Amino acid sequence: MSTEGRSAEPASATSALESAGFVRLIARADGDGLAASGLLATALADRETPFQVTVGRTVTERSERARSPTNEGDITVVVGTADTAAETDEIRLAGIDRPSTLEAVDLVRELGATPDPVLALAGVVAGGSDPGAGETEWLLETALDRGLLEQRPGVAVPTGDPADGLAHSTRVRAPWSGDLAATRDALSGAVDDESDALDADDHRAIASLVALDAVGAAEATDAAAASIGRLLRPYATPSHAVATLGGLADVLEALARTQPGTGTALAMGHDVRDAALDAWRERGRRAHAALEGASTGRYDGLFVVGIDDGPVEAVAAIAAAYRSPEPAVLTVGNGAAAIATREPEPLGATVEGIARDLEGAEPDAETDADADVTDVEYDIGRRRGYLRYDGDVDDSAIIEAARDLL
Repeated sequence: MSTEGRSAEPASATSALESAGFVRLIARADGDGLAASGLLATALADRETPFQVTVGRTVTERSERARSPTNEGDITVVVGTADTAAETDEIRLAGIDRPSTLEAVDLVRELGATPDPVLALAGVVAGGSDPGAGETEWLLETALDRGLLEQRPGVAVPTGDPADGLAHSTRVRAPWSGDLAATRDALSGAVDDESDALDADDHRAIASLVALDAVGAAEATDAAAASIGRLLRPYATPSHAVATLGGLADVLEALARTQPGTGTALAMGHDVRDAALDAWRERGRRAHAALEGASTGRYDGLFVVGIDDGPVEAVAAIAAAYRSPEPAVLTVGNGAAAIATREPEPLGATVEGIARDLEGAEPDAETDADADVTDVEYDIGRRRGYLRYDGDVDDSAIIEAARDLL
């Protein structure tokens, strides 16, 4: 289950891509991975180098694609962790210690291309970091200087209609989340104008109302105050199909797991706005509905959310940001589970350990005596993990494994 492989050094990676006859881009299924692959795909397109982008939902999926035969002169770039032999000739942008997007930015610049700073920053935000922090400062300054970003009052949502954006956003949790009519009713107390006529004062009023509702919700935890702060004073994207930087990050996260082809097209600047927003709305609606009807349990260091149906990773992320009294959240669904954390430490060892425990679990002597060994696949990202398994796994086994490892 090791994810060790050989990652090319910058110089050798650049040389390999410059001479490649064809490039396979295999991306991790999250907003960071999608942004990273989009940056590289655009650079390759500008060089007229043929390429193909696919998204692998788990480490196993990416590994199998990376190990599939290629023609002489072809290069494989894996965005995310993978389990490949040490001799595999590939470029690896693992994105564990720093976002894959920043690794892609370095590689694109080495190729002599100019990375899109808005897409790069959106990938960083999707990966859980703040735009302009640390080594992203120059990206933010570049985007501001070029007029690609404009900071303003309000909230970071993908649409010009704040009610639509807030109702379906997975970056906020308030009593009206997931319900467009309820969100419109809530905002009616802040502004009377139509969404296309909002001025700075209107945006401030909306931001204040949203912050109060999110922090003052009955189930909100102390973490909600810090989480809602990341939604306020957004960077608007006047030349982009998506209205704000934070909104773009939210859309990329949704598309990576539901419509990766549309997500890749959006990341490369193609006109897929309507399809992208439709997929984003549906994922947000399902996530909030699942959280509304979820069961919960609290353990030392772990908050467990049980859902019947819904996107487990989105539910885990929302709960970690707004509902969990513990730093880590485990969301357990039907055949899938997700972990999200507010802590900076990587979750890779934890997720791999849970997968090993589940694969090694013995079947129940009375009901599952003839059951096959549990088939478990997993994925690792920055501050998150994902597990997909067959239906014979009991939720208590996952919870016990997570408690032992966290």
